[in-house]
Amino acid sequence: MNIQEGHSRWGSRGTARASIAAGLDFKAIACAFDGQAILNDISFSIEPGEIVSLLGASGAGKTTLLRITAGIEVPTSGSLYLNGKIVAGEGVFIPPEARNVGLMFQDYALFPHLSILGNVKFGLRDLPQKAADIEARAALDRVGLSDYADHFPHMLSGGQQQRVALARAIAPRPSILLMDEPFSGLDNRLRDRVRDETIAVLREIGATCVIVTHDPEEALRVSDRILLLKGGHIVQYAEPEELYYNPVDHWAARFFSDLNEVDGVVRGGLVHTPIGRFDAEGFEDGQEALVCIRQQGVRLHKAINKEYVSALPARIKRRMFLGEIDLYEISLKDCSEPFFVRSSSGHNFMKGENIGVSFRKKDVLIFAK
Repeated sequence: MNIQEGHSRWGSRGTARASIAAGLDFKAIACAFDGQAILNDISFSIEPGEIVSLLGASGAGKTTLLRITAGIEVPTSGSLYLNGKIVAGEGVFIPPEARNVGLMFQDYALFPHLSILGNVKFGLRDLPQKAADIEARAALDRVGLSDYADHFPHMLSGGQQQRVALARAIAPRPSILLMDEPFSGLDNRLRDRVRDETIAVLREIGATCVIVTHDPEEALRVSDRILLLKGGHIVQYAEPEELYYNPVDHWAARFFSDLNEVDGVVRGGLVHTPIGRFDAEGFEDGQEALVCIRQQGVRLHKAINKEYVSALPARIKRRMFLGEIDLYEISLKDCSEPFFVRSSSGHNFMKGENIGVSFRKKDVLIFAK
């Protein structure tokens, strides 16, 4: 019978053993399998100690890029540098074991025939037995599993197995830690806690960390910078707030937010739409544009004496209770498209109620159509 996650706590914060972080430079990396391009012209840098997420939909090239970083895959062209030293490309290839890189896989890849301590010690085979034992037990202590050293993986819950995999990855004190969707196998109840504790460990050890994820909220939550990939190309590489508030294109905006979208035409520096006019700096007169408004950037107002103050007239079509927020579908005057609003105001608007709406400026994004 599995031991439940709630029966063991994480170790004390600030006790993880530090690594010496390394920087990474990717220069025109490309990779193809059987003639099919997986990555194209990937060029970016990661500073020592940064946590960077590789984000994108399935097939974007995230895991391939991670495997190239680890040395499991060889790029078709381009070069990879670790602390300024080439490790792949230009006729050079440094194998994984010589890169001081830690790996943590989506399925944890624990050895069922080894004890928890044995699993953690597996990456410490170059150390004398006593030193390996000390390092492994220190890593287990940091993730709160020192009491389970003699157990086997099948005796632990999924969350605890994830923690064993983390302990095994950090025990050798890697310069770079690579994680392939490390939280996707956990249920929603555990994911936030395990993720937050894992990031705390990563910050403590100081290693450079690259995390593959398809979850934009997760990437925003854990990253110093995010590399957004689509079809093997870089769409945008930026800090979370920059990527969220200043997406480079419509696709990037939709990847991070549920949007209401309205067509418009630019005249006199403004986009004219059925729901109002919006600033359109940098657009030409007559150009067609797409106004995108995040659902959480729409504010609902009560109607007072059938008048609306600084708000467009609208009507509630339906309300959906989602726990901490309400999701409303509303109809706006002169707009044929349905509008959706995520509201945490605490006021319940009723179906059929006449209301007003306004838009938060930073949640209005405009793109050329």
